[in-house]
Amino acid sequence: MPFTLAHLSDIHLAPLPAVHVLDLCSKRITGYLNWQRKRRSVHERAVLDRMIADVSAQAPDHVAVTGDIANIGLEAEYAPGRAVLDSLGTPATVSFVPGNHDIYVAESIGFADRAWGDFMRGDGGEGFPYLKRRGPLALIGLNTGVPTPPFQATGTLGEAQLAALGALLDRTRDEKLFRVVLIHHPPVSDSPHHKVLTDATAFMRVIAQHGAELILHGHDHLDMLNFIAGPNDARVPAVGVPSASAAPGADKANAGYHLYRIEGEAGAWRCEMVVREMEMDGVVKEVRRVTLCPSP
Repeated sequence: MPFTLAHLSDIHLAPLPAVHVLDLCSKRITGYLNWQRKRRSVHERAVLDRMIADVSAQAPDHVAVTGDIANIGLEAEYAPGRAVLDSLGTPATVSFVPGNHDIYVAESIGFADRAWGDFMRGDGGEGFPYLKRRGPLALIGLNTGVPTPPFQATGTLGEAQLAALGALLDRTRDEKLFRVVLIHHPPVSDSPHHKVLTDATAFMRVIAQHGAELILHGHDHLDMLNFIAGPNDARVPAVGVPSASAAPGADKANAGYHLYRIEGEAGAWRCEMVVREMEMDGVVKEVRRVTLCPSP
């Protein structure tokens, strides 16, 4: 039986909780204004609830969430965010990595760790990069969420994570596991400079040297598929998903998520991606299937 992994991202949990004027004496003022101007008409809790119900109906073996549950990093956003993660499963069956909205300002780091830390640690209790072994999979979680100045939405891994990532990729390759890297910011993106992964080149260098079977990300709110170089002319799929709460017709893409059905063994892996999306009538359904490996 194939192992099924679900991937959703960019929940941007609505509605925004009550905001005190003192909360806005920081970068949060820009995020708050953006929420009032645009985002509140894009992200709907009812849409997210329908997505989560559909994920549950598909009964995946594991769920990966690649960031941005929060909006402007208010303390009041993190307990409801924990409830969303709990609705998807337990820390044993759900893996989470934060996005730039989750680590919106410096104090958000503590909020995220206290509320969501169980979902952001590996089997040995380690932080980023963490490792969870599930069936034939090695799930490797990275953190690109760092506090940034106003009008910046960049992400950064840093030298320590990149070095540890290479070692984890080698170890799990030797264990003959299907290596899935979870990251919020995409390694390949058409986004403007103020939204990119600042050390994407260094990240791709690690993948080129050590390899991986699949990279999952969010951030751009788009259904994305890019192939980046791995060792020995391998092509590693890097896949992004739309926001899981985007109302139909309101964002770059309608709310959606992916299922990955993985089977086989090292050297002969098979991975099929199933794209599920909310249609304009609010129904979530399969819209296409793509074979990721063997790579097309």
